[in-house]
Amino acid sequence: MFRTALRNVLAHKARLLMTVLAVMLGVAFVSGTLVFTSTLSDAFQASSQKGYENVDVALHPRPSEAGSGAPDKAPQLDRKLLDKAAQVPGAASVTGTVSGFTGIADKQGKLIGDAFSTLGGNYFPGKDGKDARYPLRDGAVPKGAHEFALDARTADEAGYKVGDTVRLSVDGPVHEQKLTGVFTTDDGAVAAGGSLALFDTPTAQKLFAAPGQFHEIDIKATPGTSQAALKAAVEKALPKGAAEATTGKQLADAQAEQTAKGMEAVKTGLLGFAGIALFVGVFIIANTFTMLVAQRTKELALLRAVGAARRQVTRSVLIEAFVVGAVAAVTGLAAGIGIGAGLRALMGTFGTTLPDGPLVISPSTVLISLVVGIVVTMLAAWLPGRRAAKIPPVAAMNSVHATATTKSLVVRNAIGALFAGAGAAGVLVATGMKDGKAMLGGGAVLLLIGVFVLTPLLSRPLIALASPVLRAFGTPGTLARQNAVRNPRRTATTASALMVGLTLITGLTVIASSAQKGLDKRATDALKADYVISMANGTLSPDVAKKIGGLDEVTASSPLRLSPVRIGTETEYLTGVNGKDFGKLTRLDFTKGSLGELHGDRAVVEEDTAKRKGWQPGSRIPVTFEDGKKATLTVSGVYQGNDMINGIVLDNATLAPHQKQATDLRVMVKTRDGATEATKDSLVTALGKNPAVTVSDKQDISDSISQKLNLLLNMLYGLLAMAVIVAVLGVINTLAMSVFERAPEIGMLRAIGLDRRGVKRMVRLESLVISLFGGVLGIGLGVFFGWAAGELIAVDFKGYELVLPWGRMGLFFALAALVGVLAALWPARRAAKLNMLAAIKAE
Repeated sequence: MFRTALRNVLAHKARLLMTVLAVMLGVAFVSGTLVFTSTLSDAFQASSQKGYENVDVALHPRPSEAGSGAPDKAPQLDRKLLDKAAQVPGAASVTGTVSGFTGIADKQGKLIGDAFSTLGGNYFPGKDGKDARYPLRDGAVPKGAHEFALDARTADEAGYKVGDTVRLSVDGPVHEQKLTGVFTTDDGAVAAGGSLALFDTPTAQKLFAAPGQFHEIDIKATPGTSQAALKAAVEKALPKGAAEATTGKQLADAQAEQTAKGMEAVKTGLLGFAGIALFVGVFIIANTFTMLVAQRTKELALLRAVGAARRQVTRSVLIEAFVVGAVAAVTGLAAGIGIGAGLRALMGTFGTTLPDGPLVISPSTVLISLVVGIVVTMLAAWLPGRRAAKIPPVAAMNSVHATATTKSLVVRNAIGALFAGAGAAGVLVATGMKDGKAMLGGGAVLLLIGVFVLTPLLSRPLIALASPVLRAFGTPGTLARQNAVRNPRRTATTASALMVGLTLITGLTVIASSAQKGLDKRATDALKADYVISMANGTLSPDVAKKIGGLDEVTASSPLRLSPVRIGTETEYLTGVNGKDFGKLTRLDFTKGSLGELHGDRAVVEEDTAKRKGWQPGSRIPVTFEDGKKATLTVSGVYQGNDMINGIVLDNATLAPHQKQATDLRVMVKTRDGATEATKDSLVTALGKNPAVTVSDKQDISDSISQKLNLLLNMLYGLLAMAVIVAVLGVINTLAMSVFERAPEIGMLRAIGLDRRGVKRMVRLESLVISLFGGVLGIGLGVFFGWAAGELIAVDFKGYELVLPWGRMGLFFALAALVGVLAALWPARRAAKLNMLAAIKAE
């Protein structure tokens, strides 16, 4: 039986090709994901280890205990503490560091890199006048308030050289600094595509902290002193509670763990899409082996007649599946290694620089890829093999194609209806629950299974709807319809592969379109202001609001400023605004009370916060400000929060005296001429054409939301494209094998007058009908699941409302039609080329 199975594989190489390709693509996706994430994880971990080579012990500010002094304010590290650390036995050198956001403009005035990885820091020279962390490649160290040094990668990409004047921004105002040096660095943020600007320590402290204060103190041990011993000596020598000591190894391990967690999330997401592609591949495998078994019914019956047991017949089919799965797994592993390397290179083309490191192909990657390919193929082939073994030898010899019995169809339809009904009920029940995610997921799976089981039943009436259109194509159209419903199970399995992919794509599109409208509404409906000014890193200097408020064309403006306060035992955040102009810039929906005159101790509170705290208009709120001083605020109104305004809102005149270092989140602006390009340009110019500052009108805010959601959606489309490609292979495979199976019939049609063009048209129309059938089911289910998921999202997402993207759904339907047309090209050409006489006498 083993030799027979191998001979069958070799005899049907062409017919098994699409199955091998389908499994190979799924395995390639899995192995490529594992190689890519392992390579990135190892590279980032190695980079983080290297970055802490000069740090044996690091001192950080120790957080203050809750309730004592200002809320969540930590004591700072100063020069006095740094000098004490330098005198600790076993300390070779100490380095005080400060850091913060530094936006650097390129020669066109645009921000270089991502806002959250464009950093600034201090050059801290040792006794030799050099900072070991940042070896200079060109020029000299920065000295004074108007000089800085830049990392070599950013300088080379932007075309900056020593002596150039560079525009940069830390918190709003633009600084013009002279580039005095270019340095190399092992900093992980720079290795990942960020930038790093260095200033002398007094300048960096003024920009990022406070004069004389550090964010971190790094200590290098003398040779022979362990990190643990140095940490113990530091904790013994320094005043109790002055700082928190951590070894360099602990910091590197924590960063490596964080990197691994991040990569684990990426890996889980990508493997989920790989699983979808493999799931779709199961349909192809099952279809292929079902058709192969049907074509070999007489052969299997003869084996049974000469003594082969049922188990042996099933085993022979599984051996064929094992061979197919092994070949597909090995080729998929090889392709996946190439995909992993390609993804890493591709990220570089998008401007994302990754740390150097070798391509990582772990033994677990090889094992998982082989197991996945072989197990998936064998599981999918088991049912056709078992079905073949159940056919009595005499019955099989009498009929090449054993048709399904009425009983089996009734049982199948009853099971399908039960699953579909239970699944639909579960989804509907979940939409009315507060936390119905698990119920929704379970119901969706049951409904999808039920529809798959019922697909043979659904195929006849749905394909019959296309009859009037097919008749327009004459005899080929009529034959195509009859062929599509001749074997409902085969048609159903082929269409289901495409249905799964389109269900997911449509569902995601419905959710994204609905979320986009909701976010749009939340972001802009509550806004009367013409413009919102924001900083790339989310913090603006108060100087920006002052400068904007003094412009002639500005009629009203208000900064939005967050400040932590203690209310009882909890930390809450106050939002400070310009009380005089706040009502002219926003349109808040008050459920209780009103905005009124926002000044003094008056405050308005967002609805969720008010419910949580039990506050009503007139409620008195005792607060402890940042500086430790206490006051009592009075609630004048309760409003519905939005993405722009939330929390406890009060006048900045009340809040500002309690803030040591005030920063604004954004500034709202209303102008005399409204939102015009000329006004926008004047605001940008007034702010010094700052590369890190964005001036946005309502349309800009809306476009930004759309851009982010479309980027996410396009990434998901790209990942789901693998499932659609596998589905296309399924249609090609089914049609190609069907053409082989129907060779005598096609030969007879040719003999009685159907020309080659008619044969091609018949196969193409059959493919088109099957693909559109899968498209209709997929889009219909996707809309249903998208609606149901939206009902759950709407519980926590106020403003969410269902939007049906008719244009995109029409595009998906056209995509299903295109799949049908493309998938039929090769099978149709093959059918038309069949020799008439040879086909008629074919077995």
